[in-house]
Amino acid sequence: MADEKKLVKEITSMDDDFAKWYTDICKKADLIDYSSVKGCIIMRPYGFAIWENIQKILDERFKEGGHENVYMPMFIPESLLQKEKDHVEGFAPEVAWVTHGGNEKLTERLCVRPTSETLFCEHFANIIRSYRDLPKLYNQWCSVVRWEKTTRPFLRSREFLWQEGHTMHASAEEAEQETIRQLNLYADFFENDLAIPVIKGRKTESDKFAGAVATYAIEALMHDGKALQAGTSHYFGDGFAKAFNITYTDKDNKLRYPHQTSWGVSTRMIGAIIMSHGDNEGLVLPPAIAPIQVVILPVAQHKEGVLEKANELKARLAKRFRTKLDDSENSAGWKFSEYEMKGVPVRLEIGPRDIEKNECVLVTRHNREKTVVSLDRLEDAVAEKLKQVRDGIYQKALDNCNRRTYRCDSMEEIKTVLKEKGDGFVKALWCGSEECEDKVKEETGVGSRCIPMEQELISGRCVCCGRPSRYMVLWAVAY
Repeated sequence: MADEKKLVKEITSMDDDFAKWYTDICKKADLIDYSSVKGCIIMRPYGFAIWENIQKILDERFKEGGHENVYMPMFIPESLLQKEKDHVEGFAPEVAWVTHGGNEKLTERLCVRPTSETLFCEHFANIIRSYRDLPKLYNQWCSVVRWEKTTRPFLRSREFLWQEGHTMHASAEEAEQETIRQLNLYADFFENDLAIPVIKGRKTESDKFAGAVATYAIEALMHDGKALQAGTSHYFGDGFAKAFNITYTDKDNKLRYPHQTSWGVSTRMIGAIIMSHGDNEGLVLPPAIAPIQVVILPVAQHKEGVLEKANELKARLAKRFRTKLDDSENSAGWKFSEYEMKGVPVRLEIGPRDIEKNECVLVTRHNREKTVVSLDRLEDAVAEKLKQVRDGIYQKALDNCNRRTYRCDSMEEIKTVLKEKGDGFVKALWCGSEECEDKVKEETGVGSRCIPMEQELISGRCVCCGRPSRYMVLWAVAY
């Protein structure tokens, strides 16, 4: 059977070459293929199904918070983009431009959206008149284009899928509350649904979003000790409103500028899942977003009654779980390997002897633990196993984060710790000077990731200049 489609799809060991291990999984777990456009990927059905499950969960939660989905054009006139100076300068190096329509040169260049703040602002200016029109709570699911020089599947590509929330509020207080509320929603989703521990914090002034008053982020630590910015939430104040002349009449009949937020996560989350939970056999998927939560593999399926029982179990389980029955003619060994590579959380094995005893074998992907369970309580047993997978991979990721988090009091200590123990989060004090921030990165290789919401030991000396510190900062090498 054509080498059994290769019994084991070999992948590079993560300890030998983490970057190659990552791209091997992306390809061999059938998540992506490369397109003829450099820096762009094709999301294959299995990879896109992960995104659909992520989208479904988040979309429900956004709507629970009163947000409505809209869709904006993908093209932005250059004159519109230019209205907010800091914003356009921040995105200028990554913008892709449309200069021709058919054979005719356009009178004005069109930007292919790298983000949609300007489009939303133009729309808000047309529809907001009174305090009764506020708040406006919008969200958009779409793709954006950023002309990245160095690309990697899911983590950094020239076109990627994401959601971007855009809201308008009557007061700074309401907008700031929205900014933190969405940050907390992202953190909860990562920790509970994706089983990835994160640290919430505010970006430094030099690292905040172009045009924002404040940018907040969740930072996650990958298996190799590098950090990944997993989601961001921005408070814009009334800067965009002033640039786009968005005003409303308040209850006292006075003209005011509304306050704005923006927040988003992207398919980068799939990269985070791979690098947080994967192993040398392939993906390990959190049950909440796994396209297949339990796969049924009939053993000795040619024997009488085996396939009938397997189909019966599928019908039962499909009422509660995303279930697949693989009754193909591939060998059991190939099937085991295939679904381990795809990261399916629970494998169910059923054969003639199991049927005689009214039982089956459940195998959890993250630790390959086998458990014999009665078919009478199968649904509850599968639910328990899925919870064990989620809890197990979360604890593993948390242990990795804790083990790779270091407290340092000087740049020399940072360099020594990273050299001896490898990459990770560095907690170190900072005076607030951009000059010191730049110097730390230049001399140690780690950049500021965020100023954690939960500050520890902020009274002390700056890790760089020795002056009194203002913040404890999380530093790391980042993707």
